[in-house]
Amino acid sequence: MLKDLESNFLLLEKRILMLKKDYQNLREEHAALSKDYEEMKEKYEAERKKSQELAEEQKNIKLQSAISGNPEHNRLMKNHINRLIKEVDYCIAQLQNSGL
Repeated sequence: MLKDLESNFLLLEKRILMLKKDYQNLREEHAALSKDYEEMKEKYEAERKKSQELAEEQKNIKLQSAISGNPEHNRLMKNHINRLIKEVDYCIAQLQNSGL
């Protein structure tokens, strides 16, 4: 009976050590994955910002093309001018309402 208890205890101790080792491996893997996640997140943000800058640059190129007389972008130029006129009208209305 004592021998059975000792063998059970040794088996239990072996399992505990194995679980401890597995737990440590999982913690290390989690740390590595967390680091990878942060790196990917930073790369994503950089690419998103770059994409926004390229979209803005493309918009400006189209606007410059429209200003230079490119017939393909005349509608774009008209829309841009109309939007600017609406903004000016809104500002004038705000000035009149404020009593200036």
